[in-house]
Amino acid sequence: MKVKGCSTTYKDCKVWPGGSRTWDWRETGTNHSPGVQPADLEEVVKKGVKAVVIGRGMSEALQVPPSTVDYLKKNGIDVLVLQTEKAVAEYNALAARGVRVGGVFHSTC
Repeated sequence: MKVKGCSTTYKDCKVWPGGSRTWDWRETGTNHSPGVQPADLEEVVKKGVKAVVIGRGMSEALQVPPSTVDYLKKNGIDVLVLQTEKAVAEYNALAARGVRVGGVFHSTC
């Protein structure tokens, strides 16, 4: 995956207004199941985003438990959980409209 303004090509990435980095699942012990944990999103949330887009992979193998969605909603953040190609398109559309959007994207399975 490529992020505008960044020379790095990512396999999995975290993005927020003005920044991005590799999403290393080993940092939080994330696996396809149970999937994305609130700890995976804390860094993005701290950037002051109003919406988060989660890309579940090309075949949507990455799970997103209800507790993760609840974590975002309790922080007043809109959340979209989509197949990665659709997630990237939605992220780009929100960013183009000036929404403070963040995301985590799994690029494979």
